[in-house]
Amino acid sequence: MAVTASDLTVVVGLARSGIGAAKLLRQAGRAVLVIDNQQGPDLEARAADLRQLGIAVQLGAPLHPDTFTALASRPATVVVSPGIRWDHPTLEWLRQQGIPTVGDLELAWQASSNVPWIGITGTNGKTTVTHLVSHLLQHAGLDAPMGGNVGFSAAELVLERIQPNLPEPDWLVMELSSYQIEAAPQVAPQVGIWTTLTPDHLERHGTLEAYRAIKRGLLERSRERILNADDADLQAHADRWERATWITAGPRASLPHSITPSLWIEGGQVMHAGPSGATPLMAADCLAMPGAHNRQNMLLAAAAGRMAGLSGAQMEEAFRAFPGVPHRLERLREDQGITYYNDSKATNYDAAEVALQALAGPLVVLAGGEAKQGDPNSWLVALGQKAAAVVLFGAAQAQFQQLLAAAGFPGAVHCCEGLDTGVALAAQLARTHSCQAVLLSPACASFDQYSDFEARGDHFRRLVSGL
Repeated sequence: MAVTASDLTVVVGLARSGIGAAKLLRQAGRAVLVIDNQQGPDLEARAADLRQLGIAVQLGAPLHPDTFTALASRPATVVVSPGIRWDHPTLEWLRQQGIPTVGDLELAWQASSNVPWIGITGTNGKTTVTHLVSHLLQHAGLDAPMGGNVGFSAAELVLERIQPNLPEPDWLVMELSSYQIEAAPQVAPQVGIWTTLTPDHLERHGTLEAYRAIKRGLLERSRERILNADDADLQAHADRWERATWITAGPRASLPHSITPSLWIEGGQVMHAGPSGATPLMAADCLAMPGAHNRQNMLLAAAAGRMAGLSGAQMEEAFRAFPGVPHRLERLREDQGITYYNDSKATNYDAAEVALQALAGPLVVLAGGEAKQGDPNSWLVALGQKAAAVVLFGAAQAQFQQLLAAAGFPGAVHCCEGLDTGVALAAQLARTHSCQAVLLSPACASFDQYSDFEARGDHFRRLVSGL
């Protein structure tokens, strides 16, 4: 289908973010062409839906300069999905031709300019904090839907909520990955939250410094900046921030003198620095999620809640009513004295270690999938301390078996192809070793066997329900 409009925008990728971006552009009156290098019945069905809206689609069109030079008109902009490397040779070529390339996040930002954003980023913890912030605000009667790297894509959320005949939300709460941030250099939230930083996605970003710089850029563009003083990397770079709001899940005296926290915990209370000195804000145990990391997540969310005008009493009530986050230490059921936890969101070593530290042992741990770069040593130590047995599955099982052997893991190690057999085996091992819990915490991406970590966690949930 030929597209000749001079304001043509090409959207690369017919997945969720690409579809949302195409619809958002079309709603704004732009001429849109969506390209995807794949073909098949599922993509044909998605393409047919878009064509009914007046959006052109070309399937089997690779991300290559020839695809763009063959167009009847030069694109004004090219929109790329987060899954495409920002340094892809064709994207570099487009920029050399003077054609801007952006992500769908940038489009969502431009289309929602009247609504303040709370942007949450970090290696681990950002999904939980995003859920907590949205829950806090909604519980207090504010309209604060969430999206971005969780739930709706940013473009989908804006498309649904920013309509001429609808009241605008009070806030948009956005989880933002490094992939999204690097493709959206104009996004400048009212409130930016940085949860943690450990090595991740280095196969894409190259170095920890480059990865850190992407996330720091978002915080530098944010009007208010909330940082986790308990994170070793953030604490090590604290002197580089002229203006920031710090939190700690411990006493403020435990921090370096260079950091003065706005929220901290002492005597079972979340404390805050008020005009008349330290004042209790709410009970420190009002969030029923296990682990010290979740206290950090709670305080990060509470700092954002205070910036939105919430009182301590409002937030304590909301935290007590929080149901938890799917796929993040999600308690599924207890059966024969064994509790089953779905931590499919743990897609790297550091996140998987956090889950191990949060639960009491002995455990049976299910781990595996598509391995990432990173340092596994702390994760291996935690497995040795907490796990009586490990069940390995997916593409990483041979690699993980070698890591466990080299680390002298003292427990039992079993391998299986996937979760279909792994869950039943884990349940049997938990009974044999008198374990308190079975934990799916893969320490891997899911793409060897699943479309995403949600699909992996949903499969685990079904298997556990069927035990």
